[in-house]
Amino acid sequence: MALLSPLLLCQGKYVRLVTPKLPEAAGERSGEAGSGPPLRLLVLGDSAAAGVGVSTQDAALIGQTVKHLQGKFRLAWKLEAKIGATTRSTIAKLKAAEPEPFTAVAISLGVNEVTCGRRVATWRAELDELANLLRTKFTVQRMLWSGVPCMHEFPSLPQPLRWYLGTRAALLDQVLKAWVNSQDDCDFIVAPAGDYGSMMAEDGFHPGPKVYDLWGAEVARCLESYCR
Repeated sequence: MALLSPLLLCQGKYVRLVTPKLPEAAGERSGEAGSGPPLRLLVLGDSAAAGVGVSTQDAALIGQTVKHLQGKFRLAWKLEAKIGATTRSTIAKLKAAEPEPFTAVAISLGVNEVTCGRRVATWRAELDELANLLRTKFTVQRMLWSGVPCMHEFPSLPQPLRWYLGTRAALLDQVLKAWVNSQDDCDFIVAPAGDYGSMMAEDGFHPGPKVYDLWGAEVARCLESYCR
């Protein structure tokens, strides 16, 4: 790995230079929809949670999740997500926020931990801190943690950088899944795999509309199962 380090560093700089910089999806970041039993939902995380790769929040994770739930619940929903967010920066943001009750939270974090080289033990401790903060300050009853995506399928990444980041992503995905399985109030949502690259946005790094549709449907399915 030491021999590859200079090449990986150069490829990382090149990818950042040539990859199109897509904006976060436009649209409202809170609202109400539907009818039925009340459900207060928070979507939390990084650029994927913020809808990078589609033009509006209706087509992004929050919009697709609301679409699949609004026929069964009276939803009050909120989006707290930002390009470049990590678990550490998300903890800081929530500590500075006003307390607000939520029934459930859908979380998208991990890719930026891969790209910044976060150590496994450090990330696991951050997962503990974030979960405890959501439980105590925001009274969250259910947490849905999305798996780290298959970065070895990201079209924008050249080899061997794609192999290296894909290996790191797979490791952190395993760590996250094991951690989630040890928590009584958490569910793990498997990232799409197999032909993932063809469903991505034009930058070859973020989800496209099809991924957001599949993702939102799975978040909704998990929430329906929990609320039964």
